[in-house]
Amino acid sequence: MSFDEFKPLNEKSLIEYIKATPALSSRLGDKYDDLVIKEVGDGNLNFVFIVIGSTGSLVIKQALPYIRCIGESWPMTKERAYFEATTLRKHGALSPDHVPEVYHFDRTMALIGMRYLEPPHIILRKGLVAGIQYPFLAEHMADYMAKTLFFTSLLYHDTTEHKRAVTEFCGNVELCRLTEQVVFSDPYRVSTFNRWTSPYLDDDAKAVREDSALKLEIAELKSMFCERAQALIHGDLHTGSVMVTQDSTQVIDPEFSFYGPMGFDIGAYLGNLILAFFAQDGHATEGNDRKEYKQWILRTIEQTWNMFNKRFIALWDQNKDGPGEAFLADIYNNTEVMQLVQEKYMRNLFHDSLGFGAAKMIRRIVGVAHVEDFESIKDDKQRAVCERKALEFGKMLLKERRKFKCIGEVVSAIQQQS
Repeated sequence: MSFDEFKPLNEKSLIEYIKATPALSSRLGDKYDDLVIKEVGDGNLNFVFIVIGSTGSLVIKQALPYIRCIGESWPMTKERAYFEATTLRKHGALSPDHVPEVYHFDRTMALIGMRYLEPPHIILRKGLVAGIQYPFLAEHMADYMAKTLFFTSLLYHDTTEHKRAVTEFCGNVELCRLTEQVVFSDPYRVSTFNRWTSPYLDDDAKAVREDSALKLEIAELKSMFCERAQALIHGDLHTGSVMVTQDSTQVIDPEFSFYGPMGFDIGAYLGNLILAFFAQDGHATEGNDRKEYKQWILRTIEQTWNMFNKRFIALWDQNKDGPGEAFLADIYNNTEVMQLVQEKYMRNLFHDSLGFGAAKMIRRIVGVAHVEDFESIKDDKQRAVCERKALEFGKMLLKERRKFKCIGEVVSAIQQQS
């Protein structure tokens, strides 16, 4: 069987592909009689195969030329697999403890072979729905975001290297345009792709479309998303893009990656934790009211930002005399001016993160792709109550984000909304 042109794989043809690819077959000890293959792609875009044998395991991810959850009526470039593989390798070099290893990439087949994150790894979002606490989650995510964002920014790179990298990732324009549509455009207009918990949220969805102040703020964020090539961001860093155990945190699926605003990654992650918080009442039972778990989520939100802030500044201090050209050492040459620069930089990044997080919350309630946190609440009316609280908080946060001076104030505002 030839693989010199693109073809979607199935379980049978996948075995033939692995046999023909030493980087993959060696991971299985070249043994195929006892292979167990399972297609588990429950996301919106791709095929994902788990391959397990007696002597090894791996995951194969193949991009399709359309959006899987919608069908061939919405074409989508297979080139996204190239950017995903490139980012996995780049981010993996910067944060090896929190990014799975890539074994193989095939640009023609739009296929990535990588480490299988074996059980008990589960998708973080599923763990949040189940009410599981992860003691190292905040520390691990703060470390991942600090390293991947700092070391791909002009705080560490010279402008020549940075512009070269930016130019390469401009090729991921279709995925960026998809984000522009579903995050920054569709929720604020009538779109056939939008949906919400109807009829309970009909008026709420209409209110979003008619809120002029909200539209002004989302326009500013869209402009930043499109124009600001700040760092190599994951581009879709929600709780469905993280796999966890009690002591492991692994970030996956960076196919939306490009050089964009740092706050988009930080905000996407924190915004999805806030969604998880507001969904908890819908998962409460007589034996577990989820109140303690809600407090754990709030602590995790606060710890994540505070740890990220501390680690990012530490990396900056350690590399202030390095090649980075954002703030040249012979200009910002004393402790006082450097502290002022860092305070302003981190304050702006904090507010950017809050804004993008709010935008991601809103789109998950009245846009095209929703989240399991809410969707798994079976009673429509109860789900709508949880979603309305999250939506109202997201709208407030988007419009009033600049008033917050620290993450503790945001956590207090979340508690007041609940």
